[in-house]
Amino acid sequence: MPAFAAPQPTPGQVGGLEIQRWADSSDRGGYAILATTDLARGPQRFAVVLTDETGLVNLPVVQMRTYYYREGFESGKREGPAETVTARFHEFPLGTRGLYATSLDFNELGDWEVEADVPRSDGSVLKAAVRFSIGHRTYSLPVGAVADASVNRTLKDVPSIGYLTTGSHRDPGLYQTTIADALMTMKPTIVVFASPAFCTNAVCGPQVEVLSEIREEFGARANYVHIDYYENPHEIQGDLTKAVPSKHLAAWGLTSQEWTYVIGRDGKITARFENFAPRKEIKDALEAALAAGVPPR
Repeated sequence: MPAFAAPQPTPGQVGGLEIQRWADSSDRGGYAILATTDLARGPQRFAVVLTDETGLVNLPVVQMRTYYYREGFESGKREGPAETVTARFHEFPLGTRGLYATSLDFNELGDWEVEADVPRSDGSVLKAAVRFSIGHRTYSLPVGAVADASVNRTLKDVPSIGYLTTGSHRDPGLYQTTIADALMTMKPTIVVFASPAFCTNAVCGPQVEVLSEIREEFGARANYVHIDYYENPHEIQGDLTKAVPSKHLAAWGLTSQEWTYVIGRDGKITARFENFAPRKEIKDALEAALAAGVPPR
């Protein structure tokens, strides 16, 4: 049983996601798309995709500010900025997409807005804003929770690797161990929940490929597990009407398309990434888990 009981979302409630249109004084517009919808009170990884009329915004950094609506969005009264931070751009592999990521501290329950400044070549500034509600806890397992000892299928349990992933990238090294067994090794573990063949939106990316790259770099120092969102990848063949959701999603409280967890030697979650997480972010989290050493028994 998981040590953290994740509340179940209702339709349209997940993270209170709202995608807003934004424009500058010359009416050239774009969109801000929130990549981290499962947020709660306290320090959180925050990521957003920014686009303008030319496509993806990929400046090296942008400034972001947080605002709190103590009386709710309907009041129109915002307090702040509570924080002003620099968010760095992370390009996805192949250079087709990318997002801005940073850490923000939402220290109050209720309605929040994050606004980003996007400088333009003509000297104007576009202001991107996303709004969402902050609750007591996340739907998915949070940092600090004990990881669920999931007994996922491995290559020993199926006729071929095609039974374990919908993707064309098929690294046998990601299907060697269950999470339950990995937790017994006293090594850090990285777990990716993703269905590669159905990763089509602006905030998901080739996470399984990134996990393979990290496995090649760190080798036996850690454990690496990919769990597909569907129990029957070999039967779907592009037709989601045949899909059976993985039985492990509920235990982890997963509500969106792609998740990556880093688990420390003590079995507790040290980092969580909703939707695509760039290699640098995961690598930094793994290095921190390795540096923490072996906890006393």
